[in-house]
Amino acid sequence: LYPTFVQRFQVNPSQATKEQPFIQRNIDATLSAYDLTGIEKQEYQAKDKTTAKAIAADRSTINNARLLDPAIVPPTFNQLQQIRRYYSFADTLDVDRYKIDGKQRDSLVALREINLAGIPESNWINNTTVFTHGFGFTSAFSNTANADGAPAFFESNIPPKGALDIKQPRVYFGENSPVYSIVGAPAGSVPQELDYPDDASANGQRNNTYDGTGGVPVGSLFNKLVFAVRYQEGNILLSNLVNSESKILYERNPRDRVQKVAPWLTLDSDPYPSVVKGKIVWVVDAYTTTNGYPYSTRTQLGEAIADSITANSQFVQAQVGTDVNYIRNSVKATVDAYDGTVSLYEWDTKDPVLKSWAAAFPGSIKPRSEIEDALLQHVRYPEDLFKVQRELYSRYHVQDALAFYSGQDFWTIPNDPTKISEGQPQPPYYLTLKMPGTTKSAFSLTSTFSPNNRQTLAAFMAVNAEPGPNYGKIRVLELPRNTTIPGPVQVQNNIESDPLISSQLSLLRRGGSEVEIGNLLTLPVGGGLLYVEPIYVRASQTDSFPLLRKVAVSFGSRTAMADTLDQALRSIFLGDTGNSNSNENDSGTVVKPPSTVTTLDQALDAATKAYEDAQTALRRGDLTPFAEAQKRLGEALDKVAAARGTTASGSRIPSFARLSTSRK
Repeated sequence: LYPTFVQRFQVNPSQATKEQPFIQRNIDATLSAYDLTGIEKQEYQAKDKTTAKAIAADRSTINNARLLDPAIVPPTFNQLQQIRRYYSFADTLDVDRYKIDGKQRDSLVALREINLAGIPESNWINNTTVFTHGFGFTSAFSNTANADGAPAFFESNIPPKGALDIKQPRVYFGENSPVYSIVGAPAGSVPQELDYPDDASANGQRNNTYDGTGGVPVGSLFNKLVFAVRYQEGNILLSNLVNSESKILYERNPRDRVQKVAPWLTLDSDPYPSVVKGKIVWVVDAYTTTNGYPYSTRTQLGEAIADSITANSQFVQAQVGTDVNYIRNSVKATVDAYDGTVSLYEWDTKDPVLKSWAAAFPGSIKPRSEIEDALLQHVRYPEDLFKVQRELYSRYHVQDALAFYSGQDFWTIPNDPTKISEGQPQPPYYLTLKMPGTTKSAFSLTSTFSPNNRQTLAAFMAVNAEPGPNYGKIRVLELPRNTTIPGPVQVQNNIESDPLISSQLSLLRRGGSEVEIGNLLTLPVGGGLLYVEPIYVRASQTDSFPLLRKVAVSFGSRTAMADTLDQALRSIFLGDTGNSNSNENDSGTVVKPPSTVTTLDQALDAATKAYEDAQTALRRGDLTPFAEAQKRLGEALDKVAAARGTTASGSRIPSFARLSTSRK
């Protein structure tokens, strides 16, 4: 009874002050346990208007805006680079960077893995001894597309062609590899394993015999019996295709292989492939964790990393429901895609938990100094760790105990505005950008925060994701609390409810085509916040795939959509995106071109006339004039969008554009 009495009559009446030292202890311990102590905070006004000079200073950030959404374009990769249905790409692509023509470029990457579901004749021989591996690495620039909206590949096709000089393109160990395959044969035997279709070969395909170090010999009677029992498959014991030199490949998922080697590590949910010295390797981020850090708040990993990607992807594996209150990205692991070799490299040289495990398993961890420069170029700050940190920081940015107790300044992670019905948090995005107050761009991982129970913007967070002296440096731009700056959900609503954009989206949906909205990026540009969103169109027929058709942008109160990012930017930045021929006077104020309103009026008149002509032709049933009028309408709306950003908000809008439309 005594503890209850003390709580009721001494603590509860003055709980905030009584518990203040304990709350402060929890704050300090949590920030330390989750490596949040060195965050650099900066007040950021997020201006509603800017100048061409300010935009020019951040041009590198704009140029690197990601226009290919890794969650939307996989069907496009499949249609353009799958080659045959027994190959496939992951349903969510990975983001990396490569130096092409002397410049580092953000890229979407994927492996062309074997897909047993696409084999023409599915049987044990084909599934186990013929279709044994994938072939090739495919990559496209993330910030651009071809004229037809397709990805601009710089590594593609079979055999591989491109800028990466891949010497070993075979993928025997991957995220979609079969449970097991039997490979290898005596010297001089006719190769049985399908490599790739080849018109120059007599049988229309090129075959291969595996000669890597991976796998377990299965030529002896005892080993055949062991694996026949394990996989409940008598053919392993009876088939003449299992010979004296045969090996069985199993445990082929890179994440599973690392987990078998080091079960004491917690692994990132999304391994990614990279080309290192002509070989394809998987990079797997690994964490040391504990739930015994004194006074630190516990976090459920599965909940902390859940977002709209983990909810919809079969390849980004959700974390198990583990409670932790300490985490470090202490190990970088690699898995060779050809022979399955696993290497563990020390990354956090100060982590006491890793030192304990390394002492328990001597020789299992290679020193950080052994990481080759070619591999180091593809190391990045891990996504799961960043998700955990942003989840904790949404509350623990409040570092005064009394303010923390009140909870009035807590933040939340906004839901993905392009999948708002799912109610899942917006994922963080890998981007190359220049943060305000810094002098150069860096490959970074970014996220946003909103005030609790609000859809406005509270802060922007970015961590330097590329190896170097600033790796892991987290910077937070805190927005004024007394202003209402639109957050991602509000910006998405502004974009889709804009009459001109809405009418263009309706046109894109004609004929049953489907409009797919890409990732809404938040970029600190020109002293404000620029939102960039790619718009894709997928035709209505079977096996169609999304192509980039439009780019929507928003800055302050302005929104626009055009065929290209630069065209859209010219609409909201008064025709000047900071590239050249600036429209600024000596004071830095943007000068409005005198012919702007006339140009807009002409475009509006043309759009209205085309719409009326189209309706007249449709009523008469004249399809040819209708199609011609629709084409003129589309061209006129593009001109309207390009001119609209340079006019006053009261400019007239054609009547057909005022009609509200909803996404199908």
